[in-house]
Amino acid sequence: MTDALRPMTKQRLYEQVLDRLRQYVTESGLRAGDRLPPERDLAQRLGVSRASVKQAIVVLEVQGLVEARHGGGTYLVRDSLDVEPMEKMVERRRRLPDVLDAREALETKLAELAAERRTDEDLDAMRQALDHMAGEMREGGHGVEGDRRFHAAVTAAAHSSLLAEFMRSISDQIAESRTESLRQPGRPTRSLAQHRAILDAIADRRPTRAAAAMRRHVRTVAKVRLLDWEPETEPEAEGEPEAP
Repeated sequence: MTDALRPMTKQRLYEQVLDRLRQYVTESGLRAGDRLPPERDLAQRLGVSRASVKQAIVVLEVQGLVEARHGGGTYLVRDSLDVEPMEKMVERRRRLPDVLDAREALETKLAELAAERRTDEDLDAMRQALDHMAGEMREGGHGVEGDRRFHAAVTAAAHSSLLAEFMRSISDQIAESRTESLRQPGRPTRSLAQHRAILDAIADRRPTRAAAAMRRHVRTVAKVRLLDWEPETEPEAEGEPEAP
């Protein structure tokens, strides 16, 4: 049955705020590190409630586009606000728990097997991956490619063709969870340290320790703001803008 004639939906007000903020950042020439106007000022200038502005800011935080810093103020993380469509964001939120469950089950076993079966060449690949990740971070990146290389090296070190095939079958979803995790504030540094703990256990041929270190890491990956975000199911009713 076609879905083309499904009921029309009204754009939620905070989505309209997102559109205006994206336009404002572009027209004002703002760049990463620049501060957005305070929520109260935005509400007054846009003629909406502060609650609608706050909803929009939360979405930007979840997507890793802005950072609310201690002491006040919301700052750009990137040079633009290329906001992901709400439908895609909701879908990612829906499937992420299943992806994380699969990662914990598979990667914990892979780390255990890697500690039993790894070769010196496998260890070299893991070390090179972590060096790459550290280099990405020094250049201001999140270390996404180095992270991918490290987990691929652990998978290879397990020398299990079937488990490797399982990992390949969900590689797109894993990449999505990786990006989601590494854009959390402070997460790249923590992930790099956890990777080193996994590597140490694998190098020492300690399967139980390696599995535990990987489990801790994947559970850290699971702590993302997206899973705490509750999407609005209906367009919110808008009240009067707050008085100054």
